[in-house]
Amino acid sequence: MAPNFIVFLTDDQGYGDLSCMGATDFRTPHLDRLAQDGARFTSWYSNSPVCSPSRAALLTGRYPGNAGVRAILAGHRTATGLPQSSPTIATALRRQGYQTYMAGKWHLGVDDAARPHSHGFDHWYGFLAGCIDYYSHIFYWGMNKPGPGINPTHDLWEDDREIWQNGEYFTEAISAKAIQYLRQAKEDGRPFFLYVSYNAPHYPMHAPQKYMDRFAHLPWDRQVMAAMISAVDDGVGEIMAELTRLGLADNTCTVFTADNGPSRESRNWLDGTLDPYYGGSAGKLKGHKFSLYDGGIRVPGIIHWPGVISGGQVRHDPCASMDVFPTLLKAAGGDLSGYEIDGVDLLPSLIDRKPLPERTLFWEMEDQTAVRRGRWKLVLNGRMVEGAPLEDAVHLSNLDDDMGERVNLREVEPERSAELTALAHAWRDGIEDRWTSEFSVERQGTVTL
Repeated sequence: MAPNFIVFLTDDQGYGDLSCMGATDFRTPHLDRLAQDGARFTSWYSNSPVCSPSRAALLTGRYPGNAGVRAILAGHRTATGLPQSSPTIATALRRQGYQTYMAGKWHLGVDDAARPHSHGFDHWYGFLAGCIDYYSHIFYWGMNKPGPGINPTHDLWEDDREIWQNGEYFTEAISAKAIQYLRQAKEDGRPFFLYVSYNAPHYPMHAPQKYMDRFAHLPWDRQVMAAMISAVDDGVGEIMAELTRLGLADNTCTVFTADNGPSRESRNWLDGTLDPYYGGSAGKLKGHKFSLYDGGIRVPGIIHWPGVISGGQVRHDPCASMDVFPTLLKAAGGDLSGYEIDGVDLLPSLIDRKPLPERTLFWEMEDQTAVRRGRWKLVLNGRMVEGAPLEDAVHLSNLDDDMGERVNLREVEPERSAELTALAHAWRDGIEDRWTSEFSVERQGTVTL
């Protein structure tokens, strides 16, 4: 029997913001249980420190530059995005006979050719731009930024039809739609792919009082972050409980991860503080959203599949969101040879409980470039947050000894530094060459979100 798949994705969630990942000031019991009964990854990476490129990588199995999305995409209603030449896992699974559904945040383009229904989703519910008010579902970035093509606009849709649910907390609405879909999928009888893309805990910082009350002991900034993540955790628990009720749990593979590290944008917090305690936590990692230090790109990662992936695994192999496509397609019996893929199939390693073969991973963000091979990580032109001063032109870390990338070993390991620098430049040059020859920068409007 073909397996079902659920991919949960959160937005701007820090590496340290699950109790199974080290948070001590709040609990996420449902996600903790997924991790306990499956595999938890300590070195799971998004493929970008910002939203749109990381989502493109997860859905296409490619580096963002190879998928055609290198920057945050604009939210006006004519904004283009993920090109048709980059098939998604939804497209690939639909070719395998799967039914497909998305609930939540898209952020891969707003015009018709870039919307979910043009990228393999039979049905979808959610918003298309980068962020919305959690209750009015108004495109948040546009509220205070009028101008040509970026006007304040409502952004909530169901199967390409604009709908209005004013007053409904969007995290709970996403979970409710996912549960409704599971019931329909059960009736349909075909295997399904369900993409549950929460916009929490991305700003604006909104949470119902019932979640805030759980964390009354915390300072406000941390309290609302904990409340927003707790609402996600409850939603995951409800969805998994419905799977069990429907008799689908044992044949469903579930993935949980985040799109990038926590934000330090001042609009996240009333006082604009940069105190690492407040708001989202990257744990011991250095950097935040927009940074290629690990705080911007290393995120929670969990894969759960009863009876196939044995529980209690804690994996230290470097993995990335682009690995989701090949892992799911192979599990569905699909053939990867017909697709351009940069990720790898994780399932054999997870089933056998063996380490993955060592590989080299790359990232880019504006003038920053990074590479990781084994325990070694090199960052070129590294910055802690958007607009921050240059930290180091070349920064080499041994992540086994220095998880927080605090000590620069460039002078201690000059040959290794030179080797990784050359690899990073060669990879980045290949992305730049492809971008100018195949993808048009001009057609992708960008805006900082």
